[in-house]
Amino acid sequence: MNTNPLGRTLIIIGSRGSKLAMTQTQWVADQIKAYRPDLDFHIKKISTSGDKITDVPLAKVGGKGLFTKEIENELLCGDVDMAIHSMKDLPTELPAGLKIGAVPGREDARDALVSRGHKKFSELSPGAVIGTCSLRRKAQLLAARPELQVADLRGNLDTRLRKVEEGKYDALLLACAGIRRLGRQEVITEIIDLETVIPAVGQGALCIEIRENNPFVEDLLRPLNHLETERAVRAERALMARLEGGCQVPVGAHARIENGALALRGIVASLGGERIVHAQNTGDPAKPEELGESVASRLIMMGAKEILDEIRGYEECPPTGN
Repeated sequence: MNTNPLGRTLIIIGSRGSKLAMTQTQWVADQIKAYRPDLDFHIKKISTSGDKITDVPLAKVGGKGLFTKEIENELLCGDVDMAIHSMKDLPTELPAGLKIGAVPGREDARDALVSRGHKKFSELSPGAVIGTCSLRRKAQLLAARPELQVADLRGNLDTRLRKVEEGKYDALLLACAGIRRLGRQEVITEIIDLETVIPAVGQGALCIEIRENNPFVEDLLRPLNHLETERAVRAERALMARLEGGCQVPVGAHARIENGALALRGIVASLGGERIVHAQNTGDPAKPEELGESVASRLIMMGAKEILDEIRGYEECPPTGN
């Protein structure tokens, strides 16, 4: 553990340098500081492969850990004491020596529509262009309204909003959580219900990743862990682990506590949304991995494996050089 020039314990937190990532990381630091005012914090900005590759859709970049690998390397080397990620960016298999230290309470996991003229999803004209870089969103949007166009769009929130204002896109589909954490709720036209679009695995949740066998940091983070969110995310990640094949694929999952049970729903879709399989189940909140695997098994029985195999064969993921 480091100390600052005043001899106080200094916690170094690794984060991506985007405005959203820094906002999320500062929030974590503030939460810990509230109950441990004796500690000081420094946020170290770390550029990831996903940050450097901005002109290619993520689905064509391929590879795992596009937004986490470089940060995890610094965590393993001891250059940072903990790392903050958006849970949806974290691969289901962590590097040896690392673990999830805490999962704070989840923001709204749903997707939000931002549109010109504040038109709702049902009001968009045929042929309207919606911007997103997510295959999951694209597939579900087209399944709901195949007469729309979905075009690739990456960049920070301001960049994406500007392209809508300029008329290059009629609407965007973004994570509601990110918009709210940046304090830009006013741009949301409509929050898309779960019957139309299932979120990404872990969407809306944060992950605080730490080294194993680090009791000081583990104890430090314990008050930040939100058990209900942690269990929901574990169920979703177990589903993804059963289905995952290394590329970004149109898989969605969302879990939450309902009437004392953990309820999980999941989807797998073809790229154009022509085929989409849904499955859901409930289980013991204390056994989230069992629930995740059971829903994944149902998806596989309904044809999810064939859909995913077809996607992987249709567009082979190129190497990232990592």
